[in-house]
Amino acid sequence: MDLKELITFQTILKEGTFSRAAEKLNYAQSTISNQMQRLEKEIGVQLFNRGWDVELTNAGKLFALEIEKLIQHWNEVTDLTKALQHDEIGNLHVGGIESAIQMLLPNTMRLFHEQKPRISCQFSMGNTDALSQLIIKKELDFAICGEPYDSSPFFFESLYQEKIAIVVDRGHPLLERNQVTFRELLHYPLLSGGPTCLYFSQITKLLSRYEATLPNLHTMNQISAIPHFAKGTLAVGLVLDSTPLISEVVKINVALDEPVIPIGILQLRGQHAAPFSPKQLFLQLLKKVMNDS
Repeated sequence: MDLKELITFQTILKEGTFSRAAEKLNYAQSTISNQMQRLEKEIGVQLFNRGWDVELTNAGKLFALEIEKLIQHWNEVTDLTKALQHDEIGNLHVGGIESAIQMLLPNTMRLFHEQKPRISCQFSMGNTDALSQLIIKKELDFAICGEPYDSSPFFFESLYQEKIAIVVDRGHPLLERNQVTFRELLHYPLLSGGPTCLYFSQITKLLSRYEATLPNLHTMNQISAIPHFAKGTLAVGLVLDSTPLISEVVKINVALDEPVIPIGILQLRGQHAAPFSPKQLFLQLLKKVMNDS
């Protein structure tokens, strides 16, 4: 059994007849018939009822259910063989949101480089929306980010959870209070990540619950810049709990009745890493760094 025979069998199923499959693959129809005869002989079962173009036997129907997995497995083994043959020289394209780039990927890369010194890692930072588009275009192997709005093309494996944090200047009047409600924040200008940030929709949901005139909401694409804008002002910064802070600002405790934000590994559905591949190793090391941190 070889890959050509599997692809031919798959094409026959899709096209509906041997003749259309032959035309699709640019084969003579006799070649198609010979390949199917060899395949039946090699696996030891009859796949098609004789006298019909594409009428599967019961065994053929079972084989048809597994054909996608067989072809995918064949390609994974081929990719692994090529990687070993070339001493694993190549590139790994990894994306991440800002917090993941800072917290997880540097240590992961160092561990990865110790085992795969001839694989180059190329990192791209962006928001979840931008990273998911790069994955669809196959410009990234995977990304560490939130769940995209349209998750149907993707497989998402959660790693950890983020929360929204509130930061203010150390001289802010809110620090004089023992307890602060979200309503009290609305008396001050708000600083938030922009519409493409993974927590922006939760912030707008919070704001929608209040009828009073809302404060100015200033947005920026880079969440790590918010503490710098809050410094020396009365503005209230809305950041992620993992956002690095500067010494001039501090977090305040505010009860936010909002769900946590899952962060995890995002990759195309059906594109899971083959065992022992550089991609699989990087993901294993990433989870180790996550568990150790």
